[in-house]
Amino acid sequence: MTVKEVMARLESMGDEKLKKINLRNGATENQFGVKMGDLRKIAKEIKLNPELAKQLWETGHWEAQLLATQLMKPKELSADELEAMVASVPFSETVIFSQLADWLVSYVVKQHPQKEELRQKWMASDHRMLVRAGWSLTAERIAKSPDGLDVVGLLDRIEREMGSVPPMSQWPMNHCLAEIGINFPELRPRAIAIAEKIGAFKDYPVSKGCTSPFAPIWIGEMVKRQG
Repeated sequence: MTVKEVMARLESMGDEKLKKINLRNGATENQFGVKMGDLRKIAKEIKLNPELAKQLWETGHWEAQLLATQLMKPKELSADELEAMVASVPFSETVIFSQLADWLVSYVVKQHPQKEELRQKWMASDHRMLVRAGWSLTAERIAKSPDGLDVVGLLDRIEREMGSVPPMSQWPMNHCLAEIGINFPELRPRAIAIAEKIGAFKDYPVSKGCTSPFAPIWIGEMVKRQG
């Protein structure tokens, strides 16, 4: 399937009502209003296709880029190529571009063989999208392989920085804060205290049956599940 064919397929699956909702959520006109489930169906049909993924990403089209994240082979991307992709996602306080950044991190960055090197580099970056991705990778490290991490230092940095950055940057930092509280019982009281002081996502709307992203609630729920 060519880029032209994929774009035509996406356009045919577009929904005007969804497109208008996306526009209200911060999208540009460069989208068709395709449902996320339909994007995943197309990805399953095409399967992994790095060259097509690269071409779709280069269109700058929101849904084409979302689709591209599911067609890439992370091991075939150089660290420089991956960094350029992460840095190219617009920093915007909207659901739309947060979703693109999150899909890129989840489906590509976290599968890359040099992700730890990139994590360390990005945590020291001044680029907002790179440092955001760095925090996402750090949250994964805390949860899965925290050995060697300066967790207390991370808490210090979260306490110092999280209250003054935009919500798009707060989100992965908040994830780190919650993971520290969940996985380090001795640091749990401090993690909860920091979260309560900053108040990030305290009033975040959640659907019935879902856990609030407000760290004290998140921590408490996950600790309870662990028994």
